[in-house]
Amino acid sequence: MNLSILDWAIVFISLGLMIFSVEAGRRVMKSVADFLSAGRSAGRYVLCVASGAAGIGAITVVGNLEMNLIAGFSLTWWNMTTALVVLIITVSGWVVYRFRETRSLTLAQYFEARYSREFRIFTGLVAFLSGIVNFGIFPAVEARFFIYFCGLPDSIALFGFHIATFPLMMLFLLGISLYFVLGGGQVSVIYADFFQGVLVYGVFVILVVYFFISFDWGHVTQALAAAPQNASLINPFKTSQVKDFNFWYFLVGIIGVIYGTMSWQGTQAYNSSAKSAHEAKMANVLTSLRNLPMYIMFLFVPIIAYTVLNHPDFSSISGAVSKTLSGIDGKAVQSQLKVPLVLARILPRGLIGAFAAMMLAASISTLDAYMHSWGSIIVQDVIMPLRKRPFEPKQHLTVLRWAIAFVGVFAFFFSLIFRQSEYIFLFFAITGAIFAGGSGAVIIGGLYWKRGTTTAAWSAMITGSGIAVAGIIIHQITPDFFINGQWFWGISMLAASIVYIGVSLLGKKEDYNFDSLLHRGKYAVVDETKIISEVPSRGWKLLGMGKEFTRGDKFIYILNYVWTGGWLLVFIVGTIYNLTHNVSDESWLAFWRIYLVINVVVSSVIILWFLIGGFRDLTRMNRRLELFDRDHRDDGFVNNPKGNEEEGAA
Repeated sequence: MNLSILDWAIVFISLGLMIFSVEAGRRVMKSVADFLSAGRSAGRYVLCVASGAAGIGAITVVGNLEMNLIAGFSLTWWNMTTALVVLIITVSGWVVYRFRETRSLTLAQYFEARYSREFRIFTGLVAFLSGIVNFGIFPAVEARFFIYFCGLPDSIALFGFHIATFPLMMLFLLGISLYFVLGGGQVSVIYADFFQGVLVYGVFVILVVYFFISFDWGHVTQALAAAPQNASLINPFKTSQVKDFNFWYFLVGIIGVIYGTMSWQGTQAYNSSAKSAHEAKMANVLTSLRNLPMYIMFLFVPIIAYTVLNHPDFSSISGAVSKTLSGIDGKAVQSQLKVPLVLARILPRGLIGAFAAMMLAASISTLDAYMHSWGSIIVQDVIMPLRKRPFEPKQHLTVLRWAIAFVGVFAFFFSLIFRQSEYIFLFFAITGAIFAGGSGAVIIGGLYWKRGTTTAAWSAMITGSGIAVAGIIIHQITPDFFINGQWFWGISMLAASIVYIGVSLLGKKEDYNFDSLLHRGKYAVVDETKIISEVPSRGWKLLGMGKEFTRGDKFIYILNYVWTGGWLLVFIVGTIYNLTHNVSDESWLAFWRIYLVINVVVSSVIILWFLIGGFRDLTRMNRRLELFDRDHRDDGFVNNPKGNEEEGAA
């Protein structure tokens, strides 16, 4: 085994703290709305950190390490422009704010209120099928990581039988995650994910600092400089030969950030867990700052792994890694395990245990959130709309728990059978597009365009889903097909958007009543909006800050503008300079070194800031869940499917 007694102790202590946090959440879960959306009681910091942990996952860590081992520093340069797009989306409250105003517990519940009950059932089914197929490889990828990183044997002798470690590890990961989610639902998930998020982001920074101090930068320079011409891992302007994870991968991704806001439903419960639309918006704004520790870890650790695998001074380690990889079937699986196998051989005692504990926390935080999401969706958006009346509360919770358990069972057997032929993120892109390829047009059109029609929504969803399913089938038959998963996603987004707009314009002209859908005007919910300034100054409004903004909120917005604007300026100046000068690899490496130092310092401050804010939010959330009266009719059942002047959506 690769872990010492100290390392195992760190892992089990971390797991014990996670279990303690879950028990705290279980105690205050008292209704269906609590189980589904934490009683809509989460503040910005706990929501931001917990949803971040739920979205990372051990599989996401492995996928990013895999991607940046191929792309190096280069892709990060183009991603600087993504920050501007994300800033515009977050400060405007794009999609997130209006969705929270609908008070829907799931996305498809909003679809019923905006379009029709039949469309809710259809999209709920598509989201569920897309989700469980996408989720199906999670247990396999994460189990393989722990087996190879921890150096576990291929099989374990039990009662005279030799049982393969792979299915046992999957059972352990799924079993502990089910324990977390079944008792307290989204309340327990948020509690656990917050503590797991603190651990994950903290270890990210520690790893980067350790490698930055302990590794000779000269080794890094020599290894990266030896990359093939026009496949540079240093200079983003010399990457024309980088396959898959190149500029075009980035371009499709940035379009998807705008189009696909809130489309992906893997952590859908977080979309409705905020205590108000304003808190949901502020949590979203904080996301760009929260992600800094993750970005630098995903960037720098694969660089160190690449150095170890390609520099002659580390030939003994790279040889051992190659030998292990040669015994693993499938190029896709070998690609996933390269960086973990390197880390298992270069991390010191104690830190290897911290990394294993972090990966366990990341694994559980995603598995519990995803099982909660897909189980909730099949119940809330397929089974319940088919009924003529709502479930009784206890019956409702029982059905939800059985559905969540089914998702776990499905993922276990899917992971045992499915043959993965693509990189993790390309598989995510194509399976996610089954739902997200068409849903972006439907979400945006429904929230912002009064002319959007139900027929257009059906047409867009079928178009986007059909293209994505075709892509999956093609890649199973021809793994090396020239159009990868990212491009299939891009094609599905474009086609669905054109269809939605075209069909809406061709249909009957009819303006939808947004006040009813968004609970505005005479449909407003008491105490849902806290007014700080009835008439904010024009300057603040231009910066996206309205009547709900406190001084602290304005500070957060300005900080985001300054941080993002600074790096955007660096990008613009750097791009112009590189297009007019021949910049050496040495100069680029000097830049990347400064980039890492700045981000490590800022990340350390952010972790402390979010830790303090998160504990404050947890205290308030716990008090609210203990004291406020539940409305047991708040279960996602829509009594008036279409919004109009006479009747509003529930």
